[in-house]
Amino acid sequence: MQKIKSVLPKWFFLLGLTLLAADRPKLVKVKVSDNITVSIPQDWNPMDELDFSQRYPSVRAPLAAYTNLDRTIDFSINISATQWPDSDLKIAQQFFKASLVSMFDRVDMINEGVQEVNKKKYIFFEFDSRVNGAPKEGQQDPVLRYTYIQYLLEPGKTLVFSFNCSRREKQDWQETARLMMKSIKVKSGK
Repeated sequence: MQKIKSVLPKWFFLLGLTLLAADRPKLVKVKVSDNITVSIPQDWNPMDELDFSQRYPSVRAPLAAYTNLDRTIDFSINISATQWPDSDLKIAQQFFKASLVSMFDRVDMINEGVQEVNKKKYIFFEFDSRVNGAPKEGQQDPVLRYTYIQYLLEPGKTLVFSFNCSRREKQDWQETARLMMKSIKVKSGK
């Protein structure tokens, strides 16, 4: 009886981990370009140019953009117009944070900093945001989002990796977003 009592908590712990892992989507590695790979949920689809431009108006088309079947959760890879020397990570981090904060009515930072992913240093921000409704345009309710964004400073360019979903979907997708960001591999260009 004593052996059963000591094994039982371990068994419940392993069962709980298994159920949590089974709840997350299976990630598959995708080759974005000759130099970039990332793991995304296996049932996600690439966004076409029209879909991306309607949802994320931008002067630059992304290198790649993916969305779930419901088109409510997105992951994109862009090249920023902003260039930084590799040694300016802290200054670049402050610049990118100020830029992000200015885009929303409210930003609640969950985590931020510089982290190493597959031997590269990334500036990252994980946050909840709020954009207040625009009564003149008929939008009364605020838009609440969860975002995880990473910047990789490379010679002559900055790569931007961005995961976005509604705040109500955050609980279901936050761990997957973190795993996706940790899966990014970028080979230095020649």
